[in-house]
Amino acid sequence: MPEPMYEELGSGYGVVRRPDPRLAGRIREALGDAQTVLNVGAGTGSYEPQGLQVIAVEPSAGMIAQRPDGAAPAVQARAESLPFEANAFDAAMAILTVHHWADLQGGLAEMLRVARKRIVIVTFDPDPLRELWIVRDYFPEMVALKSDATSGRRLADELPRARNEVLPVPRNCTDLFFAALWGRPELFFDEAVVGPMWVWSRLTDRERQEGRRRLRDDLASGSWDERYGHLRGLEELDVGLRIVISQTAVEGNR
Repeated sequence: MPEPMYEELGSGYGVVRRPDPRLAGRIREALGDAQTVLNVGAGTGSYEPQGLQVIAVEPSAGMIAQRPDGAAPAVQARAESLPFEANAFDAAMAILTVHHWADLQGGLAEMLRVARKRIVIVTFDPDPLRELWIVRDYFPEMVALKSDATSGRRLADELPRARNEVLPVPRNCTDLFFAALWGRPELFFDEAVVGPMWVWSRLTDRERQEGRRRLRDDLASGSWDERYGHLRGLEELDVGLRIVISQTAVEGNR
């Protein structure tokens, strides 16, 4: 199945993918004392920190068109070829985007080139996803879309002085990426929610329909709640979301 361009995901992307303030707080904390920030693979502008000087880079004209009024200025370009001078920014960030890059090593090298102090990347580790009911019981094809090559642990190995931290996802997360529905199975039947999901668009019609049929039957019979109903009472869960923080400058040298 060919990879869809983000232009094909529709105008609902910016509505459904609303930044969650708790995730945004962790990202802002990771940026530390940075004042100038490059947001690579910025999409519609989710998680761009307020009060800082931010420039966005996004290859999709469709995503740029959905950026709200007042969002940071955006340049249409790719991570692998950033149109900026070396050390042009205090920090570079990339939020749930590295798995789309054609050349991961090239994109990381470009972030290292332009960021004076640090790099912040939010990505997925596939292992927890494999145990999540969404993937294990209903839509197993989704896990193949999350590569070990872009896992937090692998990125932390690739970047200087980096740490890989768990980023728990709240049950009522306002950013409706697929794993954020871990405690709200009914939302998988809402086309307005699943339609803008990249992973959903990558499934075949047959995979979507069969997964939904199993989920619908299990919700109707009560078997989903027998196995997973306890999740409805949890405040947050580790679904594999990770935040990688790399210090590109040795403290005291710059």
